[in-house]
Amino acid sequence: MKTAKLIIGIVTIVLSGIIFFQSCAVGIGSALEESEEVSGPAGMIVAVCMLIAGIVAIAARKGRAGGFVAGGFYLIGGIVGIANVGSFADLKIWSVLSLLLAAVLILGGILGKGKKAKQETEAPQSGNNE
Repeated sequence: MKTAKLIIGIVTIVLSGIIFFQSCAVGIGSALEESEEVSGPAGMIVAVCMLIAGIVAIAARKGRAGGFVAGGFYLIGGIVGIANVGSFADLKIWSVLSLLLAAVLILGGILGKGKKAKQETEAPQSGNNE
């Protein structure tokens, strides 16, 4: 799971920049149209949550707690994005991706615990039994 967290973190950091610039463009367009839509700022929140989650996933990839924290940030970003989809249709895609990554990291942390405990109980005892 360490390698998966590293890859997810790197991809997420890159994607957060793309999401942020898209959200800025949508926010400027909404301001010029004088609409009361909030999908642009919501996209910025999704981008920031994904950036934080990516950094946490990379920094704490060896422990279980880091996966849960990163998953929490992905979950928050996904919920905020889904709740505020408007004319920014790509926000739905980024929000669903964020929710999927949250599920991967949280379930990976939960299932990883059982796998590690099982490996410890099945480990052969070292020593001389002669």
